[in-house]
Amino acid sequence: MNPHDAAKRPGAHLVAEEFGVEDPWALSDNRPLRDPLDLVGRMVAEAARDVDELHGELTRAAQSAIHLLAPIAQGDHASMRGWYGVLRTTGPQIELLVARRGAAYEQLTRSISTFRRLLPEQDAARPSKAATPDLGKEQGPGRGDDWAISGDRQLGALEAVEAGGLRFHQSGGYGYIYLSDGRGQRPNPEVWPETVQRLVADGLLDQDASEGLYRPGQLLSLTPQGENALRDARTATPRVSAALSRSNSAAISGAAADPAVAPATSAAAKPSRSR
Repeated sequence: MNPHDAAKRPGAHLVAEEFGVEDPWALSDNRPLRDPLDLVGRMVAEAARDVDELHGELTRAAQSAIHLLAPIAQGDHASMRGWYGVLRTTGPQIELLVARRGAAYEQLTRSISTFRRLLPEQDAARPSKAATPDLGKEQGPGRGDDWAISGDRQLGALEAVEAGGLRFHQSGGYGYIYLSDGRGQRPNPEVWPETVQRLVADGLLDQDASEGLYRPGQLLSLTPQGENALRDARTATPRVSAALSRSNSAAISGAAADPAVAPATSAAAKPSRSR
């Protein structure tokens, strides 16, 4: 469970979601000096701190403006004296804080992406909630996102889209991406947003850009190329399983038939007795 409230500490909240650490500075703990993960981990922690500080300033400025304008909203005409001066000061301040917080959040997501790329392969294979959709770019072979379609991830995503109702979303407040099924819940079995992004870029899925990313989300559908890929993947899966089964059976049979192996195994398994 994430220990940080996204409405109060969005920076620390995102880092906890990404890496499962309560304190962002833990990303650089116990790492050798000048190790790339130490340096980038500090960048992540500093960016998360900046996001949280600017978010706090923005929240306080907004609350102050609400407090100042509350009497006017309640019809207290006496409080309208000098109201334009209040807005002229508070409005630009809030706009500036919004822009600064947005820039800090963008820096945080970039730092998170860099840190993830430096992680060992088994850790880096986890999906990233900090990623933002960039589906217009061509994604050719040799990209760093091949992990998104490795194993059965591509087949699982294609099947989820075929079932209907799968939608691609982007958080309006914090920019992270996620998916929902036809009931508005996270898909089960899990499908990674990064997998969908890759399949859209590869032309296997179509994303309805006429709908809003935040609400209701952009509906995903199979392209003719995606239908072919799904059919091929379903056909290939039984063949691969059968080939692996035959290979394992042959290896076991070969080991059992090898006279140099069987006696040694039997002798090793026979317990020794001491008198």
